[in-house]
Amino acid sequence: MFESVQPLLDEHAELERRLGDPAVHADAGLARSLGRRYAELGQVVEAHAAWRAAVDDAEAARELAAEDAGFAAELPALERAVTETGERLRRVLLPRDPDDARDVILEIKAGEGGEESALFAGDLLRMYLRYAERHGWSTELIDSTPSDLGGYKDVSVAVKTRGSAAEGVWHRLKYEGGVHRVQRVPVTESQGRVHTSAVGVLVMPEAEEVEVAIDPNDLRVDVFRSSGPGGQSVNTTDSAVRITHLPTGIVASCQNEKSQLQNKEQAMRILRARLHAVAQEAADAQASAARRSQVRTVDRSERIRTYNYGENRIADHRTGFKAYNLDAVLDGDLDPVIQSAVDADEAAQLAAS
Repeated sequence: MFESVQPLLDEHAELERRLGDPAVHADAGLARSLGRRYAELGQVVEAHAAWRAAVDDAEAARELAAEDAGFAAELPALERAVTETGERLRRVLLPRDPDDARDVILEIKAGEGGEESALFAGDLLRMYLRYAERHGWSTELIDSTPSDLGGYKDVSVAVKTRGSAAEGVWHRLKYEGGVHRVQRVPVTESQGRVHTSAVGVLVMPEAEEVEVAIDPNDLRVDVFRSSGPGGQSVNTTDSAVRITHLPTGIVASCQNEKSQLQNKEQAMRILRARLHAVAQEAADAQASAARRSQVRTVDRSERIRTYNYGENRIADHRTGFKAYNLDAVLDGDLDPVIQSAVDADEAAQLAAS
């Protein structure tokens, strides 16, 4: 069983050797890449060791059961341990999303519902910031366009792990892409009627500069003055930057920083992430017959979740998950919702394997 494990164990040992070489750490990008792969394979090593130990224990008990009733009594529990550790090993051996260890850029955009949608975009931003805090991730506001009542017409935030991790931010937050629907009485509603609004969330794995080659001649860079709610000027210089990638038509802009150079750097981060996402989607489309992961086949524009304030209910339409603790979820307790998507994804892959 598990013939595919040995090459991974060998790769883990080789990575351990390379990471012990000081010369590797002279290249920060290489060291980070190797560290992430080492952490990812560490899960396989740990799961295999647990399964191998369970198998050995069960075999030893089986040999001694005829002579000692005590071993015979322990055998059912030991065999269950073999099954459980084997299931765990099967899960960690599933084909990994190549972006799982990456950090992400999260974009939240107000949609149907006007000012109420913008207010809910702010609520979702707070939810993700609190969720990141619970996981020990760092966050950085890249760009935002506030609304008149304190929400956001759109906002972009980078979410990063600290150090190397087998399961990065993308591993969890990739399931958040899509349309989030809210049902509640808006602060702008004088009759107490429940309104339905929608907010779009886009999650992109952040790409390193060396991973996405961008020809400067393919870019059009426009500068303009930053603006705040209601169009009020908040800057007296043309520091805001909009970058258009001419071959694809993809646009990224930033106005949060005070200097034009800083805004250009932030806009380039967003542009690299968007170009990486487009390239990955194209590759996935070509490999769709071989890879049936829900993560890659889900339509990111679809309605994925409803937040019903009156019933304190959250419902995920992809997995059937439903809970009546919306207040806790909006405070960052998002793991059970996301785990339902992780479980559904893994179950689909196991069924297809």
